[in-house]
Amino acid sequence: MRKKEYLECYFLIELVMERGEWATTPYCRVCCCFINLLSESNSLNHNMTLTEFKFIWYMEYSHRMWGRLVGLAYILPAAYFWRKGYLNRSLKGRVVALCGLVCFQGLLGWYMVKSGLEEKPDSHDIPRVSQYRLAAHLGSALVLYCYSLWTGLSLLLPQHKLPETRQLLRLRRFAHGTSGLIFLTALSGAFVAGLDAGLVYNSFPKMGERWIPDDLLAFSPKLKNIFENPTTVQFDHRILGVSSVAAITGLYLFSRKIPLPRRTRMAVASLLAVAYLQVTLGISTLLLYVPTPLAATHQSGSLVLLSVALWLMHELKRIPK
Repeated sequence: MRKKEYLECYFLIELVMERGEWATTPYCRVCCCFINLLSESNSLNHNMTLTEFKFIWYMEYSHRMWGRLVGLAYILPAAYFWRKGYLNRSLKGRVVALCGLVCFQGLLGWYMVKSGLEEKPDSHDIPRVSQYRLAAHLGSALVLYCYSLWTGLSLLLPQHKLPETRQLLRLRRFAHGTSGLIFLTALSGAFVAGLDAGLVYNSFPKMGERWIPDDLLAFSPKLKNIFENPTTVQFDHRILGVSSVAAITGLYLFSRKIPLPRRTRMAVASLLAVAYLQVTLGISTLLLYVPTPLAATHQSGSLVLLSVALWLMHELKRIPK
């Protein structure tokens, strides 16, 4: 079977090169990459079939194309509206910032691809993208998304005239802190994904037979464990997730004591519902050994949770005098 796949790749590459169509034939580039992968004697993916490699390659290719499409969806309409004079001074500043974030996100994506996989010396672990670069790329995407959503909410939803009481001020600060905690929890998920930390302890609420695992601080220096030890990364993600749910529950209970508009109460209730759904998805993903569809749903859930938190923050926003 493997010999047949080699012959298929070589035949297709030679045929396309004779026609001079190499640069416009993505499938041939797939074959070339596949042959290079299998030619490495120390490759940990030597059993991969051409069909499996094509799936991974086209997933990556689609992600690149989608990223470029998103960039055009920001920049082209912005240039058109700017030229037509539809943007006021405040909105022009936001548009410039958003387009700058789009370009920065693309630059980070290019850097991740160019830097390639990170293979640790004296390790038999699978080479992977650095979790630091992965977290930077995800963090940049989340900042871009949050700023876009906040701008959209500011344009589409009229603000409430809420009385500036001491309780409302405390609720607003509580909501800001909770949203920051949700953002940090979502960002920590990048380290979980980058280190496959979801596969080290597949039990809940304990990690194995212990509340605090023995290898929590196995790396030296100790600070290195926070970002590079899969056990510590999973432990931190658990703590952040549970803390987020606890904070959201407290926020909901505190909001019940304050008279709020109907739309604001809907935002608080939605935040509570999405939080418990998200933690259920996270625990299920862990117990089932991280199936890809469920893990992707959990990752999407973090974005939904962050979106609802931003909605609530906007509902509680102070109206400028």
